[in-house]
Amino acid sequence: MKSADRTVVGTLFNIQKFSVHDGPGIRTAVFFKGCPLNCRWCANPESQLSKVQILWDARLCIRCGRCKKACPAKAVSMAGDRIFIDHTLCTGCGQCTRQCPSQALKAEGEHKTVAQVLDIVLQDRDFYEESGGGITVTGGELLCQPEFAQQLLAASKEEGLDTCCETAGFASPQVFDRVMASADHILFDIKHWDDEKHREKTGISNRLPYSNMQRAIAMGKDVLPRIPVIPGFNDSLSDGTRLAQALIKAKARRCQLLPFHQFGENKYHLLGMAYDYEDVPSLHEEDLEAYRQTFLDQGIHAFF
Repeated sequence: MKSADRTVVGTLFNIQKFSVHDGPGIRTAVFFKGCPLNCRWCANPESQLSKVQILWDARLCIRCGRCKKACPAKAVSMAGDRIFIDHTLCTGCGQCTRQCPSQALKAEGEHKTVAQVLDIVLQDRDFYEESGGGITVTGGELLCQPEFAQQLLAASKEEGLDTCCETAGFASPQVFDRVMASADHILFDIKHWDDEKHREKTGISNRLPYSNMQRAIAMGKDVLPRIPVIPGFNDSLSDGTRLAQALIKAKARRCQLLPFHQFGENKYHLLGMAYDYEDVPSLHEEDLEAYRQTFLDQGIHAFF
């Protein structure tokens, strides 16, 4: 069997150690940049573009204008007391961040090889062995960087690590199967049962994700559907019933409910992006007991 290519380079925006919410045991979560979905509630908006982005913190900025002068791509502009970064022009070279005297600008994203990522992940091997944990590849969407994801997962298996993928499943069946071949667990994000509403809030159809989830379950993969419960989008009791029915059709027997939260709200401000859920109250487990019951009533073991 051919060894994994550990020289393949990917673009990441975070590597989070001691994660306990992204698969079994203690894990290191590797966050890929790039996502084909444009979920309006996304808690990691910096993950959506596949390239390095510049974040601007208005609280630290002294409005000196050095960033604008330093930018070779002319992606930085000023209007009033605001700095604007045109991400369609920005190359992520970092000239503006290096010239900023108050550290108001930060580059989000970096390039790493499979070997460099594993060097970090393997530092905590003892914790994985004691807890039944391992590596979780997430994002963004790992399927946006299929070669890097495939080689990272394969190299992780060569090192004897337990592997987990968090995905929305938007890729061709061929790409999906190739990447997931080395996955021990798949956390499968499911947004909505209705294709039109799914398109409205994510920008894509739900048909390919559902199809890939169904295929993964049929292949015997350890698949856990996870549903972000979003106010005004999929949080009605009828939505819960229809989502449960969709899971039953896919032969799923359990799911995890993820109550809407506002942890990512400030990131939209740093990126200069509009946020559809500004000031929308977070949901809590106690708010969703009746919603959870709709899944239980259909025979789906739903938990938080």
